[in-house]
Amino acid sequence: MKRVVLKRKISNRVVSGHPWIFSNEIDLVDEDIAAGDIAEVLTYDGKYVGQGYVNPVSRIPVRLLSRDKKDIINGDFFKRKIREAWEYRQKIGYTENCRLIFGEADGLPQLIIDKFNDYFVIQTLALGIDTWKPEIVAALEEVFSPKGIYERNDVPIRELEGLEQKKGFLSKPFDTKIMIQENGLKFMVDVEKGQKTGYFLDQQDNRRAIQHIVKGADVLGAFCYTGTFEIHAAHYGAKHVLGLDISEAAVQQSRENAALNGLTNTTFQAINAFDALKQWSKEGKKWDVVMIDPPSFTKTRDNIQKAISGYKEINLRSMKLVKPGGFLVTSSCTNLVQPDLFYEIIEMAAKDARRTLRQVVFQAQSPDHPIIRSLENTNYLKFLIVQVL
Repeated sequence: MKRVVLKRKISNRVVSGHPWIFSNEIDLVDEDIAAGDIAEVLTYDGKYVGQGYVNPVSRIPVRLLSRDKKDIINGDFFKRKIREAWEYRQKIGYTENCRLIFGEADGLPQLIIDKFNDYFVIQTLALGIDTWKPEIVAALEEVFSPKGIYERNDVPIRELEGLEQKKGFLSKPFDTKIMIQENGLKFMVDVEKGQKTGYFLDQQDNRRAIQHIVKGADVLGAFCYTGTFEIHAAHYGAKHVLGLDISEAAVQQSRENAALNGLTNTTFQAINAFDALKQWSKEGKKWDVVMIDPPSFTKTRDNIQKAISGYKEINLRSMKLVKPGGFLVTSSCTNLVQPDLFYEIIEMAAKDARRTLRQVVFQAQSPDHPIIRSLENTNYLKFLIVQVL
């Protein structure tokens, strides 16, 4: 097997189980090693660390797949990992719709697989895992006998690995608009044109958390995408729900999802939510419940201060729109903003808004997106409900 030898001084992160090995931690590599190869990783004094896939042009040249010397990385290895991941989801009650593979948290770095009923959507975000895509598809077919498999690799991060952006069928073609059920409600998922893999499964438990605070309430939902939080609010007894999103296509899908569930107490508008929140807070408009679920504000540490300012400003505007005693429902999917920092940002916004907050719920993504504390990127979603006094 090809070899990668680490420097004497490396981060404790590697020794403690983190699968990423950065270029500045590598001392020697075999001369004939090529992108996509599986390599054995050794410490400077020859001790076995693990084996993983290699991409010399990547900022992270090695990502470990196994720390067991006995493992052979082949089709059977991926089949076993997928079976293990599926067994975990079944044990915790996620079977119909779930994130089947959550990258590093399931021991398969940079691989995402979402399950929508009998359909699967795959993202292979690094060259090393992309090399094994045929074996991964074969494993899915054997384990699940799916109705369809679709590739959503139209993401810029692949270009950092020397990969092209692409999407398309990895099985026989099928209707890419799939109806799923979540918490007793129906939603259409567009796996071809929707964001990410077509649907945000990570909030499925959090959407249930609003059921008591929205009863009889006037609710505003910003950055609603296809209206999942808003439709849950309407279903749970809100008097009226207004959903905002800048995408006309997303707003149209929100309306269709509302109709699919027979709901008439919703309105959706295609509008820039950032501008609307700013203008309406100036105008003194108020709602019983304000829900915001903005996109990630940064992907790099270089822009972390801008992200902090952005989250503070948007939550400040939202708090001003909440009636005294009402509720703010707010989320952040920026993994570089960890939970303690996110709560600190919310408190700063409350101080500037001269409002007191009472925490109702503070939690992460649903557990089909498992968190490994030593892997910061797995602990990415913050979901908070506060009463605004």
